[in-house]
Amino acid sequence: MTSTIEAAIQSALAAIGTRGKPNNMYFVACGGSFSQMHAAKYALERESKSIAADTYSSAEFIARNSPRLGKSSVVVLCSKSGDTPETVAAARFAKERGAYTIGLTAKGDSPLAQAVDTRLDYDATPDASSADIPSAIVLRVAFGVLAKFEANAKYDAVIAGLAKLPAILATAQAQHREATLAWAQERKRETVMYTMASGSNYGVAYLWACCILQEMQWIHSQAIHSGEYFHGPFEITDFDVPFVLLKGLGDCRNMDQRALDFAGKYSNKVLEIDANGFDFEGVDEGVREYLTPFVFLPLLRAYAVALSEARGHPLTVRRYMWKMEY
Repeated sequence: MTSTIEAAIQSALAAIGTRGKPNNMYFVACGGSFSQMHAAKYALERESKSIAADTYSSAEFIARNSPRLGKSSVVVLCSKSGDTPETVAAARFAKERGAYTIGLTAKGDSPLAQAVDTRLDYDATPDASSADIPSAIVLRVAFGVLAKFEANAKYDAVIAGLAKLPAILATAQAQHREATLAWAQERKRETVMYTMASGSNYGVAYLWACCILQEMQWIHSQAIHSGEYFHGPFEITDFDVPFVLLKGLGDCRNMDQRALDFAGKYSNKVLEIDANGFDFEGVDEGVREYLTPFVFLPLLRAYAVALSEARGHPLTVRRYMWKMEY
C-alpha cells in the first residue's frame, strides 16, 4: 500500500469535507475499469445510512444526466490509459455539474488525470494481491468516505484485511493450481460459457465474462446475476453447458447457493469457486465479504491464463480493439 496513493486519498477526503457531507457517489468507467467499481458500490450501499451509490458506464452516466448530480456528489472514475473518451467526457461533465471528481489512471499526464479534482495514479502492473489495484483503491475511497462522514468503524479493518491479501491469495492459488490446469484442458474447446455471482463479486463475474471470455478468448459469454438466474437464464442450462459460479460470503451467499444447486443438478460442467475456502483467518468477519473480489479476481486470472494456453489463444490477441475505428 503506497504512501503516495494513501496521501492522495486523504487529500481528496479533506477536500470533499470542505464541501459538506456528500449525498451520493457515482462510480463511472468502461470495460474492465467499470467492473472494478462494483465492489465499492456494493459496500457503500451495505454500510451507508444516507449516501446513495451507483455504478455507470461512462457514456450512460452522461446520457442519464441525473438531476441529483451536483455539488453534493462525489464521482469516482477510472481509465487505465487515462484517455478513454467516454470516461474523460464523463469527468468533465461531472465537474461542470459541480461534483467532486476523483480519477484513477496509470498515466499521470493523461486527459483523465488533468480533468479531475484529485487523481490517484496506480501501477498498471501491480502484484495481483496488492491493495493498490484499482478496485481496492476505490474500496478504500468508499470506506474513507464512510469513516469521515458517518463514523463507520470498518475502515481500519478493511485496510488491515487488504494487507493480508498476499498470503490469502498465495494459499488460494496453491489450492487451485492442479484444478486450474485440469479445468483448462476440459474446457479448451468450449464456444459458450456462463458466469454467475452476486453481491460484491458481481463485478468480477462481469470482468471474467466480458473482458476475459469475450474480449480475450472470443468465447460467447454472459455474466448472470445469481438472483436473476431463475428469471430467464436458467432455461439455457443443460448437461453440456459450462458455468463458472463464484460463491461469496455475506447475505448474498444464499442466492449463489440456490443457483449452484440447480445448475449443478442439470449441468455436468459447473466450476464452483467458494470464498468460504479462502483463508481469512485474522480478517474481521464484518469486512470479509467486501474482500472476496480481490481473491476471486487474480484467482480467475490464473484460470484465464491456463485456458488461453490450452486453447493456443493468447490473452493479448484482438481482432478489433485498438486496431480499427469504433
